[in-house]
Amino acid sequence: MGIFSLVTGRPGPSGFGSATTAEQVTEGIDASNVTAIVTGGASGIGFETARVLALRGARVVIAARNTDAANEAKRLILDDHGDARVDVLKLDLCSMKSIRAFVSNFIALDLPLNILINNAGIMFCPYQLSEDGIEVQFATNHLGHFLLTNLLLDKMKATARVSGVEGRIVNLSSIAHMHTYKEGIRFDDINDQLGYSDKKAYGQSKLANILHANELSHRLQQEGANITVNSVHPGLIMTNLMRHSFILMSNLEDVHLSAMEECTTGSGHDLLCRTPSEPPRRDRKILPRLQRDEAERARTGRASGQEAVGFQQRVGRFGFQHLLEELRLHYDSINSNGFTFHFIYYSII
Repeated sequence: MGIFSLVTGRPGPSGFGSATTAEQVTEGIDASNVTAIVTGGASGIGFETARVLALRGARVVIAARNTDAANEAKRLILDDHGDARVDVLKLDLCSMKSIRAFVSNFIALDLPLNILINNAGIMFCPYQLSEDGIEVQFATNHLGHFLLTNLLLDKMKATARVSGVEGRIVNLSSIAHMHTYKEGIRFDDINDQLGYSDKKAYGQSKLANILHANELSHRLQQEGANITVNSVHPGLIMTNLMRHSFILMSNLEDVHLSAMEECTTGSGHDLLCRTPSEPPRRDRKILPRLQRDEAERARTGRASGQEAVGFQQRVGRFGFQHLLEELRLHYDSINSNGFTFHFIYYSII
């Protein structure tokens, strides 16, 4: 999609464009047989995604760190659609402990799981480490969703198998994946404070989102699982995700930037590949502005020419040398519960 189409909202090959709203994308869809988890569903794109899914009949679980904000989002959805089915569960993606607790609480609800919407994220943060000792943007935007997805895979596979409804996993990425460190993902220096750039660290985490979706899709296809995995770039949207970039926010608010979108249109991009209906299987793609560009672009464009196998080996090494060391103090059963094994098995390439 070119700049002209972006600004004018002219539809692309999919029939949708930058001006298409989430309600338009899902018009006519009956999602009453669908259960979806939306991370970060209390505000921004996540809220609009949760709202429209609920409007179409889906049972929606809003996963959010701030449960007060999430309950307010639930109230707004119910005001909009009184029959909506919405649950709120606490999830802090910056905490492995919180992620595991969320999954346990979700499993206790005894619900199926058709759609996992990895939407939540943080952006342009000052340098800090998560409670597990990992750079906070990488920990939240990638590793948190990586672990969450991995822990929910069995539930999603079982749901797809029993229901016959194709499961959907979507990672909300960004065109910012092209603006990262020269080595792509700094597996050997994730926590390097001296060389830290808040912008490049964000781009690194978004690149990881794409590569994760690419490899997970490949693994699931090999298994014959009825689940698609995609990445989506929603567009430049003014949300509180930009709260750490005061200069950027002030400039965007002072100058009318016609290429910017509202959450109603930004959420339309990800709902296109999240609702299990007519859209064709588009595994292992990043869908920037509803255009299908393969994740190969991300891998070759900003990865300093490293071969895919090199990435896989580096992720494996990072998994053992860093996660195992950092998390051993927090999880006594890390070797028995399969986390380290699965981190390497679903390695990013």
